[in-house]
Amino acid sequence: MRVLLKATLDTEKANEAIRSGKMPELMKEILDHLKPEAAYFGPLGGRRTAFLVLDMKDSSDLPPTGEPFFTQFNAEVEVTPVMNGEDLQNGLAKLR
Repeated sequence: MRVLLKATLDTEKANEAIRSGKMPELMKEILDHLKPEAAYFGPLGGRRTAFLVLDMKDSSDLPPTGEPFFTQFNAEVEVTPVMNGEDLQNGLAKLR
């Protein structure tokens, strides 16, 4: 199932990672591990936030998906089911 993961990073933990020079390495490790279809980054509510679109094969994939953000950045993590245009069309066709 396609999901949108929103990870809002703790400012102090992210500042530490930036000051130490580890932020690029940590983010690369997370992205290499999760292999998102798309990844976007920006401020949300004044905090650094990552938005990743992932294909989650099984609900048991949830712990290893969010854990890197929890452990590395003390992040608030939300996972929401999402669809692309093709998924939406297929779902709407099932309503008939």
